Amino acid sequence: MTAGSTLDVSLTGRTIVVTRATDQAGTLAAALADRGATVVELPVVAIAEPADGGAALAAAIDASVATGSADDWLVVTSPNGARRVADHLVGRAWPGRIAAVGPKTAEPLLAVGHVVDLVPGRAVAEGLLEDFPAPPVDGGRVLLARAEVARDVLPDGLRAAGWEVDVVVAYRNVEPTVDPGILEAARRADLVTFTSESTVRRFTALVGDVRPTSAACIGPISGAEARTAGYDVVEADPHSVAGLVAAVERWAT
Repeated sequence: MTAGSTLDVSLTGRTIVVTRATDQAGTLAAALADRGATVVELPVVAIAEPADGGAALAAAIDASVATGSADDWLVVTSPNGARRVADHLVGRAWPGRIAAVGPKTAEPLLAVGHVVDLVPGRAVAEGLLEDFPAPPVDGGRVLLARAEVARDVLPDGLRAAGWEVDVVVAYRNVEPTVDPGILEAARRADLVTFTSESTVRRFTALVGDVRPTSAACIGPISGAEARTAGYDVVEADPHSVAGLVAAVERWAT
């Protein structure tokens, strides 16, 4: 049995916190509830448009579509960014190639008819760097659409490899209003799920000293942040919602 395979373990009697943004939480929450868990949905981040309303992203895509070459790459690192990029590419062809950090990130672009040329074996920035090709001899350009606040591993790594990299903000993670009753239920839960560094930091700051001791994390970056914050961590493999559910099932056995 692989690390990400389904154990079909009952989660009856377990209370689990889902910290994803409201528009992303449904699949994970439903999967946990189907296995008997009491799910506390406490979105600790909300997704918002960039401060410029997306003008920079639109301008960067327009310029690339008008003047780009076959050597150009478009890189998206999350479904949130991919959806916004896809909105600007409906009915238009990207002149070069497209890379997505994972299968879920690729889906919005595939849905509007674009070919995603590269999805790495590991759905993290480091995995994308490992699989990304070298630039042409005369150089090449990457348009990287991502969150306003993000790690610099990917742009720094691409530049070190010889690519010219333009980073454009596709969306922002902002702090939503939190219901006090839901917050109290989250404090008393058995386990909390994390899908990013920002969800670890925000949840930990919100709940204070009274909190679950265990965390299920979607990948090594959120896992490292959770360990640093003092949680006992079980990590998803693969780095997906299905892998996260399987990680929760492993924790429950």
